[in-house]
Amino acid sequence: MDIDAESCVKDWDDLARDYKELEALNRVYLAKLEEVGELQAKCVKGISHQKYRIGVISKSMKNLSARETREKLQKSMMRREQQLYEIEQTLPKPNGTYLKIILGNVNVSILNKSDKFKYKDEYEKFKLVLSVIGFVLSVLNLFTNIRTLELSFMFLLVWYYCTLTIRESILKVNGSRIKGWWRFHHFLSTVVSGVLLVWPNTGAWYKFRGQFMWFNVYISVVQYLQFRYQRGVLYRLKALGERDNMDITIEGFHSWMWRGLSFLLPFLFLGYLFQLHNAYTLYKLAFHPEATWHVPVLSAMFLVLFLGNITTTIMVIPQKRRERVKHHLFASGGENTHDKESKNDKDE
Repeated sequence: MDIDAESCVKDWDDLARDYKELEALNRVYLAKLEEVGELQAKCVKGISHQKYRIGVISKSMKNLSARETREKLQKSMMRREQQLYEIEQTLPKPNGTYLKIILGNVNVSILNKSDKFKYKDEYEKFKLVLSVIGFVLSVLNLFTNIRTLELSFMFLLVWYYCTLTIRESILKVNGSRIKGWWRFHHFLSTVVSGVLLVWPNTGAWYKFRGQFMWFNVYISVVQYLQFRYQRGVLYRLKALGERDNMDITIEGFHSWMWRGLSFLLPFLFLGYLFQLHNAYTLYKLAFHPEATWHVPVLSAMFLVLFLGNITTTIMVIPQKRRERVKHHLFASGGENTHDKESKNDKDE
């Protein structure tokens, strides 16, 4: 017993020494955290100063008579703007209005590039899993007529789109360049799903029910194609350091689609035409004897989705071409130290 007691005391003394080391390490950690906070504030201030001076110089450039000097400065400024953007991605950002309403002032910035990519990857997996579940429920609803199953599917859509709006807002804070329309698209889709959820099972609903389920089957297939294609492209580009890790799949054209554009665009445009067909069908059903207010409202919202999707997609294509030209200008100007460090980070 004495031997056991002596052994326990010795173990406790060893543990006490380990704890003192842990305390010292924690003090260093807290000091570093405070130092990091001060450095972050200085970087934010430095970025603001750079942007302000760039704006002043841009205004002064309008009066330059030497065209060659002006073009040289413009190229240098484009490179500097890209460099500032890359620095900004390493700094925490304040939440947008929507996230402040949902989460308050909780900091959702992810500063590690590897963790950013993991979060984006989890977002894509989430969309894939819910697309598969939506596909299964849509097929079941096509071959059955169970009201509880219908409502379960509608509720799933409401929850899915609500969750997407939050996840995309977090991605936006962390550098995703998703277009404003595609984010609004998911907010509007949440409303559409909510109206579908409360639409009573009248004759008008049963005339639209089959078409809507086929629409969801098609959308699920398109989202699966997007996921498979996008994941392969982004992993390859991430390894080459050519693209931002926070690019995501959306219901329209985006930068990662440049490689294999002809493959995905027909599927997307067919989906947009399906939305227009839904709007037209619902417009005709608005004159049905059992039609409720849900029918014209849904018709208008499907029309807005069609117009927004097809207009934004068509407008983004030439914009992406201009961005590619800008990217080549940036690349042709050489790399400074920060560029090389950023490239090494992406290669990792």
